[in-house]
Amino acid sequence: MSDLLKGDGTLDDYIALVAQHYFIYVALEGAADAMRQDPLAAKFITDALTRLPAVEADLRALLGEGWREQISPLPATQRYVDRINEVGPTWAGGFIAHHYTRYLGDLSGGIFIGKVMARRFGLENGGVTFYTFDEIADPTVFKDAYRAELDLVSWDEAERERVIQEVLAAYQFNTDVFEELAAAKNGALV
Repeated sequence: MSDLLKGDGTLDDYIALVAQHYFIYVALEGAADAMRQDPLAAKFITDALTRLPAVEADLRALLGEGWREQISPLPATQRYVDRINEVGPTWAGGFIAHHYTRYLGDLSGGIFIGKVMARRFGLENGGVTFYTFDEIADPTVFKDAYRAELDLVSWDEAERERVIQEVLAAYQFNTDVFEELAAAKNGALV
């Protein structure tokens, strides 16, 4: 990501990142569908954050109609997806940990990233809709409300620590994906 933002990355690097997002969001939004009836998890699920249709549109714009046959998850992405599939549909705290990490991260830096990628690669007509949150008028207000809702959750100390550990794991999964993208770019990934 830093290479892309500094101007050192290529359009192919950006497409590789978008492809990995696809697999992550299939899992995350599948977990959201499974958790919509959970009284705790449902408080954090909103269609305004849904990214899968946007990432699919981006891949279509970047790779054409046959994009699905052109992408595959990196091993780190598959491990990330496996973890989301393991905890996301069945454990509210695990779902919230991954939901928080991905969506608030995307919302925090995504608008900036989308503008940089659009300008850098001439993608004003498609390819960066993943980073567009049209249904969220003020990202700062939205994030503050999300965090306030988190503060209201009455987890006991053991569950709170378990959720924190899952958030840390989610951050590590994201880091691993970026590292494997860099390794694949440099030919170090077999």
